[in-house]
Amino acid sequence: MQRDFSEKFMKYVFMFCALISIISILLIFYFIFIGGRVVDTPNGRILEFDGGLPFLTEKGFLDVIFGTNWRPNASTPSFGILPMIIGSILVTLGAIIVGVPIGVLTAIFMAKFCPPKLYKIFKPAINLMAAIPSIVYGFFALQILVPLMRNIMPGNGMNMVTASILLGIMILPTIIGMSEASIRAVPDSFYQASVGLGATHERSVMRVVVPAASSGILSSIILGIGRAIGETMAVVLVAGNQPRIPDSLSDGVRTLTTNIVLEMGYASGDHRQALIATAAVLFVFIIVINSVFMVVKARGEQK
Repeated sequence: MQRDFSEKFMKYVFMFCALISIISILLIFYFIFIGGRVVDTPNGRILEFDGGLPFLTEKGFLDVIFGTNWRPNASTPSFGILPMIIGSILVTLGAIIVGVPIGVLTAIFMAKFCPPKLYKIFKPAINLMAAIPSIVYGFFALQILVPLMRNIMPGNGMNMVTASILLGIMILPTIIGMSEASIRAVPDSFYQASVGLGATHERSVMRVVVPAASSGILSSIILGIGRAIGETMAVVLVAGNQPRIPDSLSDGVRTLTTNIVLEMGYASGDHRQALIATAAVLFVFIIVINSVFMVVKARGEQK
């Protein structure tokens, strides 16, 4: 009797926790896309919708998404967020170029080539990288990468290249950790069969084991991309924060996340709604990335 009660009680506890997660997502979705607040008017209190979708509908979806001018406080305000969208895409692509090859190759080395004594040093170091706050990464880039870029490229060193290198470093723990786990999950029989047919250790790893772990490696890359798109504080310090479409690699950029964090503290009215619309666009990006991750994971499980 007591055992049945305990099992039912824990069942409802788990269900309650799951419902909290679902409700939290729904509330975030409602706040960002629809919004709603009670406003006092001469005719009484009314519910005013101030989320991203009402703003995009009022100002014009295409005018906001594809607008190139961001002047929310001008006499004739404009709320084009295309420069921020392009900035986010360029910085993320740069992070992929920097972080993905290094991360995947490091994972292969850790899983199949690293000596045990060296592994005991590398593994904790990589785990420590994941625990470092993003603002610390930003301060590191501000002190090291920015002066270096200032000597290599025109400008003050705060540009999309600096931000891309920084984000490439920041996504390394995610890519390395998941990729290594995926490679180690490949059955040893794959490797042994390849060696038994006369292939070398290197060829067996690169031609047999790594392709077999490709689903998990791709999943790690997708999660790394999500981390790069959502990063804010580190990018604020080194990206230059210029709300315009860059003409060269040495130009500063502003991403969707940095646009929100820089201006939300003093925004009001249409300016505030424009920032919430920016968050809605960012939310769509994250949904797309997570959807791709789920599809890739499902295909990997079917194989």
